[in-house]
Amino acid sequence: MKKIKLTSLAFMMSSMMSINALAADAEYTLKLHHMLPPASNAHSNFLAPWAKKVEEESNGRIKIDIYPAMQLGGKPAQLFDQTRKGIVDISWTVAGYTPGRFPKMTSFELPFIPGSAKATSMALQEYAETEMQDELKDVHLLALHTHTPGSLHSRDKRVKSIEDLEGLKVRAPNKYMSEAFDAIGVNTVFLPVPEMPSALSKGVIDVAVLPYEVVLPMKIHELVGHHTEFKGKGLYSNTFAFTMNKKVYNSMPADLQKIIDNNSGVALAGHIGERFDTYEVFARKFAVERGNTFDYIEGAEHQRWEDAMAPVVDKWVEDMNDDGYEGQRLLDKTRALIKKYEDL
Repeated sequence: MKKIKLTSLAFMMSSMMSINALAADAEYTLKLHHMLPPASNAHSNFLAPWAKKVEEESNGRIKIDIYPAMQLGGKPAQLFDQTRKGIVDISWTVAGYTPGRFPKMTSFELPFIPGSAKATSMALQEYAETEMQDELKDVHLLALHTHTPGSLHSRDKRVKSIEDLEGLKVRAPNKYMSEAFDAIGVNTVFLPVPEMPSALSKGVIDVAVLPYEVVLPMKIHELVGHHTEFKGKGLYSNTFAFTMNKKVYNSMPADLQKIIDNNSGVALAGHIGERFDTYEVFARKFAVERGNTFDYIEGAEHQRWEDAMAPVVDKWVEDMNDDGYEGQRLLDKTRALIKKYEDL
C-alpha cells in the first residue's frame, strides 16, 4: 500500500510539473478585456472559444487571459484606446462608443441597412479591409462585426404601424436610429443598456429597441408584453470592434502571427455573426414561452417605415460628402457587400 501511495504521489507531482511547464512555455500571455459578464453570448459563444482555439493551435505558445465585465478598469468607451495604447493586448467593444472615430463604419448603423448578422458582419469586415485602413491604422484588426438586427419591445402597447408609436418614449440604440425615430415624430431617450429594465418598469421608457440577444440576459421579455419584428431588411444594427495591440502583434514570430491571422478576417467575422444569429433564435424563445405577442412589419408597411426614415440616410450621405468622403459610393458599397454575402 505504501508503495502505491508513493507512486500516486509521484504521478501527481509529475502531472503538476507538466502543467506548470506548459504554462511556462507560453511565449506570449495576452490580456483580453471586454465589457460583458461571463454568462453573455459574446463571452461564452465567441470570445472564450476563440481564445481557446488560438491557444491550442499555438501548442500553448500563446496564452490568453480573458477579463470580462471591465475587470481591468476603465469604461467600455475606453476599451479601443486601451488596446491602442497597450494597456491591454486585445479588446472587444461597441465601435459606436467612440463617436467620430470610425465615420466610414457608420454606414452599417443606418436604418434598414443590415441583413443577417453573419452576412452583415462579413460585409463589414471586407468593407473595413478596403475602406477603413486609415481609421484602424493604430491597431491590428482581428474582426469587425454586427449583431442580429434589432426589434421593438413594447411595455403596454402593440406596435403594428408607425402611428402606434405616437406618444411613446423609445430608447434608441444609436445616434442614427435616434434621428430615424425623430423623423417619424417619436421621442427618444438615451440611457445605458443596464438601466433599461428599471426604466421600463418605472415607465421612463415605453419601448426598447434591441436584439433578443440583449433582451434575454436583461430579462426585458419579462417587463414587456409585445414585440415587433421587421421582415425583410433589418431595422438597424450596431457595430463591434475586436482588435489587438499592433506592437504586440508585430513582435510575434511569423508562425504565431499566422495563427492569429488564421483566426481573423472575413471568416472570423462570419463566424461571430453566425453565433449571434443562432443565439438570437434561442433568446427569442423565452419571449414566446412567456406568451408575449408578436407583430411583424412587412410588405407595404415596411416600405412606409423605410421611406419615412430615408432622410436620415440621405443626410448621412451629405454629411460624409461635407467631411471629404464619397458618401454615396460608401453607402452603395455597404449595400452591395451585404447583398453579396446574403446571396452566398
